[in-house]
This record gives sequence, C-alpha cells and structure tokens, in this order.
Amino acid sequence: MANTNPVVDNPETLKYIMNQSKKSPINVLQTASITKGMKGNEIVDMELLKNNGAVGFTDDGYPIMNTAIVLKAMEEARRLNVPVSFHEEDPNLIKSAGVNEGIISEKLGMGGASHLAEDVMVARDCALAVSMGAKVNIQHVSSGNAVEIIRCAKKMGAFVTAEASPHHFSMTEDDVLTYGANAKMNPPLRTEADRMKIIEGLKDDTIEIIATDHAPHSSEEKEKEFSKAPSGITGLETALSVGIKYLVNGGHLSILKLLEKMTINPARLYNLNTGILKENYPADMVIFNPVESWVVNEFYSKSRNSPYYGRELQGKVKFTICRGKIVYEDK
Repeated sequence: MANTNPVVDNPETLKYIMNQSKKSPINVLQTASITKGMKGNEIVDMELLKNNGAVGFTDDGYPIMNTAIVLKAMEEARRLNVPVSFHEEDPNLIKSAGVNEGIISEKLGMGGASHLAEDVMVARDCALAVSMGAKVNIQHVSSGNAVEIIRCAKKMGAFVTAEASPHHFSMTEDDVLTYGANAKMNPPLRTEADRMKIIEGLKDDTIEIIATDHAPHSSEEKEKEFSKAPSGITGLETALSVGIKYLVNGGHLSILKLLEKMTINPARLYNLNTGILKENYPADMVIFNPVESWVVNEFYSKSRNSPYYGRELQGKVKFTICRGKIVYEDK
C-alpha cells in the first residue's frame, strides 16, 4: 500500500521503499498513490511511477471524492495497463467509522458507518469502469448490495475485480461486542445477510480475490475505548486458515478455488509472473497441512490485534518458501 509517511507519490520514496524491501526474506511489491499526498486533489505521474517499479495505484483507505480525478486515473490506468484500487466509503454518509450502522452501533452509543457509504461509491466507480475499460479493483467489499452492483457491472462488460477480506466472510457486526476494538475496521463488519452475499460473490467469482487488509496496531492503541481506537486488524498469518475453516470446511469453496483467489488471481490482476508452480517460474510457495487444527496464540508479526486470537482455526502453515529458500518453518 501507499499509506506510508511520506506517501509513495514520487519516484524517490518509491525507490527507497523498494530498496528497503530487498532486505526482506519474502517478495514485497509496492503500489503508489493515485493522488499526491493521498489528498484526492491532483493525480500523480502514474507513468513515471510505473516505470520506476509501482505495480498498481491506490489511495488505500482514503476514498477519492472528486469524480473527475477518478476518471482521469482510470484513463491513465487503461493506457498504462495497470490496476487502480479503490477504498469505497463516502465519509459524508459515515457518522462514526469502524462499526456498522445498526443495532450494534446503537448499543455502543455510536452512529456507525452505513452500507450506503460503500454502495454509492462502488456504484460510481463501477459505472465509470463500464465506460473507461480500465482495470478497476474494488478493495475489501463488505456490503451485500455492493456485491450485487459489482456483479451487474461485470455483466455490462466492465473490467472490475473485487476483493473480500477474511474477516468479512467469517464475522459479523455482532462480533464487535465480543472482540471490541480488535473487530474494528473500515469498512466495518456488517450483518449476517451481508456476510452470506459476500460468500455467494466468492462462489460465483463476482469476487475473485481474497486479500488480508493487513493493518497491524500496537496493543496500547487497541486498548483504547472503541471510539478512539484505530481501525484495522492483523490478517496475514490467519488468512489461509480462516479461508479453510469458513469457506472450504463450510462447503462454499474447494481448496483449489480458495488458493486460486489467494494466488493466481491477484498475480493476474497485477501482471505478475507468479502465483503458479511451473517450470521457469519463481519457486515461491507455501506448504501447509489443510486438516491440522491450531489455536491462534502466537504471531510472527510484532502486532497481535486480531479477533482470532485464542480461537481454533484449521489449516497450519508448515513452510514458506521464497525464491527456492525456506524463509519460515513451523517449529
């Protein structure tokens, strides 16, 4: 993501992050922001940033309210054959972020974030995508209505892809009462009806990608009262297991379909020569036991702000191999 400080809106910052990423045992690819400073007012030099290594463009958690800017970004994305990804929440329709507007937000004494905030932005960008022919990626879909809108846009010929995050197909707004700020994210957990529509979207490939929306925070930050705690959860280390437990074991997807949505499809969106096991392709893979149960109680990450902490999941990663080298081994 481009939500760094400073923002990845220039070649110098992009090159610095890419050089630092080389120290990582795994491959880290970098997107750049769509607008300068992620302020939504002026588009970046997308061609220059692409030529310097950016694989795509996004303003991350900041919705772009200026439709003319979005249109210009799609025009450039189409010309350059790169994806533009959008966080779809109209802040004018959000009374308080991080919790769905409804029964649970009322219990918390908060206004909440209406599904309409997501629906109207998805509708706008899908309508633009139908006309522009650009690669448009809708990030972390949480609303059932948004799934229907994306499905309609695809039928109209739009080159729209969509992501679902594990928490949105495995949890609902009710879980906020149990897990507090560790179940606070943008867009928020919604109703059981929304959750099931997301699963239906995954089943019929309206939603082609499962993305973690990984957002680590310190315990001190998450221990604040709900309204003041930051949004987001750590998601990388539990994503596969949550998918196996709730989608594969739930009878919604085959294991191969789950893996396709976590590997091949994201690689295809970003024009990457990865995601499959094939001669002359990178030797990047995860070896896991799909039936082994484990309790989430340790994280490789420095953060553990997860609603899955202390819960039993299924599907245990045994090895992570990158560029032919073992970079993680389950002890």
